Amino acid sequence: MSTTTTTTQTQAEFIPTGDTTATLNFYLSPTDGSRPHQYIDAPPAGQPVTNFGNAVIDVPIHDLRGNESTLSLDKEAFTFHRIPSALSYTDFSDPEKVKAIYYPEITSIIKSHVPGAKEVVIFDHTVRRSDPNAPRGPAMRAHIDQTPFSAGLRLKRHLSAEQAEEVVAKGTRYQIVNVWRPINGAVVSNPLAFADSSTVEEEDLVPIAHIYDNYEGETAGVKYREGQKWWYVSGQTSDEITLIKCFDSRKGEKGEYRRVPHTAFVHPGTPEGARGRESIEVRCLVVG
Repeated sequence: MSTTTTTTQTQAEFIPTGDTTATLNFYLSPTDGSRPHQYIDAPPAGQPVTNFGNAVIDVPIHDLRGNESTLSLDKEAFTFHRIPSALSYTDFSDPEKVKAIYYPEITSIIKSHVPGAKEVVIFDHTVRRSDPNAPRGPAMRAHIDQTPFSAGLRLKRHLSAEQAEEVVAKGTRYQIVNVWRPINGAVVSNPLAFADSSTVEEEDLVPIAHIYDNYEGETAGVKYREGQKWWYVSGQTSDEITLIKCFDSRKGEKGEYRRVPHTAFVHPGTPEGARGRESIEVRCLVVG
């Protein structure tokens, strides 16, 4: 692949394309050696929202556009598909419409594109907007939404006790898969980058306590290593979705977990004043 950055013009907008080198934020351990944490709700008095830092590193990121069909959830742990939604841009601002119309679309997508999926439990969704006043903006740090520990908690949290026990006892496969979609047209700024799961070692990942007022889970911070291979798809449109595997109870042939670090990033070819990216991600527990 080339190592140049180009831009494409569409409807008076320039969309950055091509292989590039961009700055990504990776995990940096707390200076006092304490357990890393991130408070999602207000932290206790005297506690910082996060106690770990960022290692800022320039990383080669390759453009997959035109080669999306080469991906596999069981190798790279992310895939792209062209699947339009019935919802309009404004509909995604209505949580009830998202749950009533979009959730069934997501269930259908998972059952069609995650091999073996029999049961799908959607446990939440997030709308992100590149706006300083938005509740959630693009996540600009390399991470995985779940760890093996927190995936087990999700299984118990979203299935009945009897169902969860049966899944574990029978060794039934279960996964956590996010479905990500831009909602305001082709992505011009803050695209998502993904690290090929097969190039990510377990020692690259660090559990981080993910603390709500009424619940504590874990996410994984990501330490950079030169062997990691990072990708993105330029100009992803609102008719395209990304499946992002965060956990899989069935390990690979070498005993490895299949899970994909990901992060938003600033493409160096992004025009000044470019339209901000808006997106929705839906998180799913998948059994079977």
